Amino acid sequence: MTTNFTLSAFGDEIDADLETQLKLLAEEGIRHLELRRAWGKNVLDLDADELRQAKTLLDSYGFGVSAIGSPIGKSQLAQPRSFEQERMQRAIAAADMFGTKLIRVFSFYYEGAPSAVRGEVLRRMALLALQAEQAGLTLVHENEKDIYGDTPERCYDLLSSVGSPALRMAFDPANFVQCGARPMHEAWPLLTEFVDHIHIKDAFFDDGRICPAGEGDGQIPELLAVLGERQYVGYLTLEPHLQIAGPAGGFSGAEGMRVAIQALRRLLP
Repeated sequence: MTTNFTLSAFGDEIDADLETQLKLLAEEGIRHLELRRAWGKNVLDLDADELRQAKTLLDSYGFGVSAIGSPIGKSQLAQPRSFEQERMQRAIAAADMFGTKLIRVFSFYYEGAPSAVRGEVLRRMALLALQAEQAGLTLVHENEKDIYGDTPERCYDLLSSVGSPALRMAFDPANFVQCGARPMHEAWPLLTEFVDHIHIKDAFFDDGRICPAGEGDGQIPELLAVLGERQYVGYLTLEPHLQIAGPAGGFSGAEGMRVAIQALRRLLP
């Protein structure tokens, strides 16, 4: 395995129970978690006692947190700006507790034409990036179907126009496929300068169906090769979605996660 790559995973795709997530990942030799949900609750909804309990479990299993897998930006622009700014404060507190510098974000659901909402999306993302920058953290924007930053072109517009060192890219090949874009031919050339984080998920162009890494049209072998050449130092975070893929997240089950891990390892140099 290329030593620059550190594997992580969205453990809530295994089971709702946090300890069950950690046990399986540890068995597979993975010691980092992208913390999205524990005990059936989103990380931003965990109370102080639950956050401490999660930290104790992670420490006991020797786990680090690759990023806070927040849902920030998976909301309608009709919400007041304060809605996501308040949630960002909770995400910042969680990042501080778990010792990660990264918070995953999105760029809003909207009605009408993208051009009509562009200004408001950029203003909101700039405000969120400012919160992160003041806390010494980095937001990694995940390209997601049906949010403003779903296509390569709008991701580039978002990242370059906000122009903040605290707003970077979580590159997700499958999500680009589901938007009809070839990840390595159309997205990567535009976005490479912004990419600080990688999500490993694959999909087919014909129906958008999710599949293990290397089996679909996500060009993941090509991505891994380019990352190796670039001497990328960072996480490859498994987000397999092999049973369920929805707006609130995905689910793979224990065996599905094992399949996803093994598929990725077969592709690693």
